[in-house]
Amino acid sequence: MLTALAMRDAMRRAKAHGVGVVALRNSNHFGTAMYFTLMAAAEGCVAFLSTNSSPAMAPWGGREKTVGTNPWSWAAPAGRHAPMVLDIANTAVARGKIYLARQKGLSIPTGWAINADGEPTTDPVEALRGITLPMAEHKGYAISVMMDMLSGILSGSQFGKGVTGPYQAEHPGGVGHLMIVMNIEAFQPQQEFNGRMEELIAELKSVPLAKGFDEVVYPGELEARNDAKNRREGLRLPDDTVADLVDLARKTGTESVLPFDRTIIEAHQSVAG
Repeated sequence: MLTALAMRDAMRRAKAHGVGVVALRNSNHFGTAMYFTLMAAAEGCVAFLSTNSSPAMAPWGGREKTVGTNPWSWAAPAGRHAPMVLDIANTAVARGKIYLARQKGLSIPTGWAINADGEPTTDPVEALRGITLPMAEHKGYAISVMMDMLSGILSGSQFGKGVTGPYQAEHPGGVGHLMIVMNIEAFQPQQEFNGRMEELIAELKSVPLAKGFDEVVYPGELEARNDAKNRREGLRLPDDTVADLVDLARKTGTESVLPFDRTIIEAHQSVAG
């Protein structure tokens, strides 16, 4: 993947010069941003990555989609702990979660989106036809615009309404990315950094718990737990996702390489037939 190659190049530059900065232009949706920042954390670096995306929300005070969710991520090694990592979109929720709710036939919480008439909605179908709301109101909108500046304008890619999403094939994505990698050893010894990160995490976890909470977690801790669990137990896919994969494999003649039990494949084929 091009983004992975670019991150490796940024890491190479950081190891040589202390800091490596790489921009990509005219790319596409790359999935989860923290996948790439974690690459750098594993090599003793602190990494930042931003990307722009197709319009999903309106400028603060407006009612027309011109601003993308424009996700961004930071990651850093954390000594004996799993890396500290942040991966967020600038909307109240990642648009993919609304698609997932539609796929599962579930309602969405109030505050995630408004419909095409500008009214609050809990219907994911109406939400996708309408506008996703920014996180933290005007602050989320402003951060998203700045990520578009870094990812789209600075890289020479498309920006604003010029970016198209991954759910269509008629137009090039025009997506831009910016990554900044800092070699920790250029700032302080790696061991010292690790120790200071462990102190920070211990401090976070030492505070009295608020009502309704069992523990304090640091950014990236839950994701690390889920990653370990999924690698141990495997991924649990929704039935309709399995059905789509089986149908695609049947059409392309690749059923033999599906990582599903044969009875599951036959059951879905029976339903399709």
